[in-house]
Amino acid sequence: MYDLTEGAIIKIMNGVNVDKPIIQVLGQKKLSSTNNTERYRLLISDGKQINSFTMLATQLNHLITEGTMTEFSICRITQYTISKVNNNGQQKGVMIILGIEVLVPGSEVNKQIGNPTQFENTGTKVESGQSEQKPTLKPNVIQNSSMSTTSDPSQLNTSPISSLSPYQNRWVIKVRVSNKSDIRTWSNSRGEGKLFSMDLVDESGEIRCTAFKNECDKFHSMIEIGKIYYISRCQLKPANKQFNNLKNDYEMTLTADSEIIPCHEEADIPMIQFNFIPISSIEEKNKDDIIDVLGIVKFSGELQELTARATGRLLKKRDLTLVDESNAAVSITLWGSQAEQFDGSSAPTLAVKGARVGEFNGAKNISTLNSTVLQVDPDIAEAHKLQGWYNSGGKDVEVKQISRSTGGDMNAPWITIQESKDLQFGYQGQPTTFLIKASISMVKAANSIYKACPNEGCKKKVVDQDNGMYHCEKCQTEYPNFKYRLLANVNLVDSTSNQWATAFNEESEKLLDSSAQELGEIKEHDPNEFQKKINECTYKSFLVKVKVRQESYMDETRLKAVVLGISPLDYKIYATHLLKKLKEFTGIGKS
Repeated sequence: MYDLTEGAIIKIMNGVNVDKPIIQVLGQKKLSSTNNTERYRLLISDGKQINSFTMLATQLNHLITEGTMTEFSICRITQYTISKVNNNGQQKGVMIILGIEVLVPGSEVNKQIGNPTQFENTGTKVESGQSEQKPTLKPNVIQNSSMSTTSDPSQLNTSPISSLSPYQNRWVIKVRVSNKSDIRTWSNSRGEGKLFSMDLVDESGEIRCTAFKNECDKFHSMIEIGKIYYISRCQLKPANKQFNNLKNDYEMTLTADSEIIPCHEEADIPMIQFNFIPISSIEEKNKDDIIDVLGIVKFSGELQELTARATGRLLKKRDLTLVDESNAAVSITLWGSQAEQFDGSSAPTLAVKGARVGEFNGAKNISTLNSTVLQVDPDIAEAHKLQGWYNSGGKDVEVKQISRSTGGDMNAPWITIQESKDLQFGYQGQPTTFLIKASISMVKAANSIYKACPNEGCKKKVVDQDNGMYHCEKCQTEYPNFKYRLLANVNLVDSTSNQWATAFNEESEKLLDSSAQELGEIKEHDPNEFQKKINECTYKSFLVKVKVRQESYMDETRLKAVVLGISPLDYKIYATHLLKKLKEFTGIGKS
């Protein structure tokens, strides 16, 4: 027989603390929601009484959606809180479960334990004109909805984030600030102003809080990421999911009456709440979905600058490749200051909250938003476990690439040159990018380097005016200087075939192990030495990422190949790849 904590429900609902009561779940109901955030109401029993005024905190929804906590399950409640809500003119207590363990699955029990009766949640009457919930202060504190009248804020009886709704307005929450935006300004036909937003978390959930105009000036400087605050008297409204990706039906707005008081005590409040998904499952997500992901940074690209077509604004980005234990890799793009400040040289663990799923060439990738939070090498159990997997052999595992990139990282199928030809890569409807282990048999020295426009972003060849000036036809400007740029035509060979390909400046510099400027100066003073430098790369092996595309020239259709990426060959990874192909060929390891 299964022992339940009889009498626990009546004690809990009357304010008596019960340590880790054991109850039985008799049913659950998904509540209607204003957005995609699901809330579940539970019917629980302690063997003596049944309580239907029970809610499951949203971070525990997976217990229901994954089928872990089903009807008749025996569970231990490890953490809960009681919130007061208005129900048909009566204040009634609602138990909000913040932590729960399934001890025995419902399929094993398969029946109701005992003959429990319904707990009568009579509540107290709300008088006309009275707010539906009294200020949540302990008895030894003056009963006033203003926190400023309280001499000791630590005596405040706070409400959990998960209990907040627009139908109650006299509450105090104790929360940690997990993220804070910069001040942003706007100007339109209705006027102009400024705002900032912050993400708040406690044990029960998370919520976005925004401050406008006067409140923006008042509170922005006092709020620090990572610190804990008491917050009250804010306006709640349904969350705008176009701009808010937190898992909460509501969001808060600071008003002229709002109060924020720093909490100087240590509290067991998480810094941030993650809901990680395996990288392999990103393929199943829809474009523009918002996700949390944890991965090892296996590749970190250079910081790139580009100009937005619509606004002309200078943008900065950095492309990374993340891998995890699902043996999958995904490309993620960082923007702005996150791209500038990121250092991925030591293969750190990266936790990403609120990234947006994108799609390119039919494959998925992810990118950061203004609200995205990044944590490098976070001190959480999932990160330590992932780092252990990577260090104990995961870094040598050949992973599935679920992204296709325009360049930079080395995400592409690994095949031979002849296979790319047999599969007609580059022709309509076929993949265009692949990885090969190749050697360099020849580099054409002719036209492999040229004098380019010094204007940042312009790569066009300049014309020497023979008067110390150089003319750029694209910019329609003359300059007193120029920049050398490489454009090498290389012949790639492997054991199956060969392929001519064009390597642009950055890839040519990696191939020739010299900068364009160095090679240009050598060619200017000693053409023979330049030829020698060009030949030094021949017969060396590299891992090369090639893109092929079909084009027409003089009524003739042909393929043009471009080197998108090149790196020294890691023979350990190559050996792992060959071993995998050998097993596929021989059938070894198949059941």
